[in-house]
Amino acid sequence: MVHPVDVHVGRKIREARLVRGMTQSGVAKQLGLSFQQLQKYETGYNRVSASKLFELSQLLDVQPSYFFEGLAAGEEPVSATLMDDQTAKAVMALSSIRDEKVKNHLRSMIHEIASCESVAAAS
Repeated sequence: MVHPVDVHVGRKIREARLVRGMTQSGVAKQLGLSFQQLQKYETGYNRVSASKLFELSQLLDVQPSYFFEGLAAGEEPVSATLMDDQTAKAVMALSSIRDEKVKNHLRSMIHEIASCESVAAAS
């Protein structure tokens, strides 16, 4: 049976990979794994060893603790805070824009839309 913490860690691996625009095949190759093994890590089907998690943190340029963010002792993992695929792809697209002025305008627009929606939801 798949443990909820393994699923959470796997989702965080996938999230960090997608934000950096990296493929499963590319990450797996750099870690000396098969594509299928990384896929099993990302789904939580296989547990990630401490040493492999450390290698992943270095490759994905995150702190090892990143994979456990959103977990609290004695509670179920909070999956609502994890980034969905569409959001990850939008972040990748935004980060690939080279023109900083355009990128800043888009960020401002996104923040403005989000604040308008949160005000409307509160009404």
